[in-house]
Amino acid sequence: MAATILLGACLAWAGGARAEVAAGGVMRVDTRGVSVPLYAAWREDAVATVVLYSGGNGGYGQVGADGWPGSQNFLVRAARLFAAQPFNVVLVGLAPDLRELDGRARLGDSHAQDNQAIFKAIKAKSAAPLWLVGTSMGTISVAAAAIRDGAAGDVAGIVLTSTVTAYKREGAVPTQDIGKIKVPVLVVHHQQDACGICRPWEAKTLASRLGGAPVTKTMLVDGGSEPGGDVCGALHYHGFIGMEQQAVDLIANWIRHPAP
Repeated sequence: MAATILLGACLAWAGGARAEVAAGGVMRVDTRGVSVPLYAAWREDAVATVVLYSGGNGGYGQVGADGWPGSQNFLVRAARLFAAQPFNVVLVGLAPDLRELDGRARLGDSHAQDNQAIFKAIKAKSAAPLWLVGTSMGTISVAAAAIRDGAAGDVAGIVLTSTVTAYKREGAVPTQDIGKIKVPVLVVHHQQDACGICRPWEAKTLASRLGGAPVTKTMLVDGGSEPGGDVCGALHYHGFIGMEQQAVDLIANWIRHPAP
């Protein structure tokens, strides 16, 4: 459960330019009498399916002319980078009756039922292991889903980026019963994240609370460029601005080979 500090100079991606990946499309999953949209890009050679939970109020925004969702959220911006890996990529949209996924809604039974239906729909499309990846408020959803997964065994592992750690925020990951999580957990946080509810030094302590997880890893990263706007926003260090490729590579490599 050791914490690893990776400096920006060590994060440089050594490969060359990557080929453009094919866009996915929108599918819908019926649950609770409503239909939840997903944006999904599938690959025949996928070794895992990453299910991405964005921050803020959730969702993935509008699909643009290039065929990809246009939200500035870190995970939505990085979706095609994940798709360049041997992964299926699924972005979770908003149920029509849950248009604002605050902490309470992310912990609620309706969101949990939606997630269970989503996991089953994905597994019907691909047998690849299911990894949940959340950023900021999305980490509340991911932690809650992993806790509830229990004996179902749908989830192979989770990744928490820019984790909500402040106890004052309903649903903050440390306030959940995360000792019940039974799958590998990766925590990735930017050392310069200045968001008041996602403090780096608190993210460092999460691994000590994950006693049920077979493998945990904490990566505190540094790097990126030209942060702007709200310090809790997608275009600041909180959203790994300017280092999206490096962050995705770290996450993807760990998903393929989880190790302390």
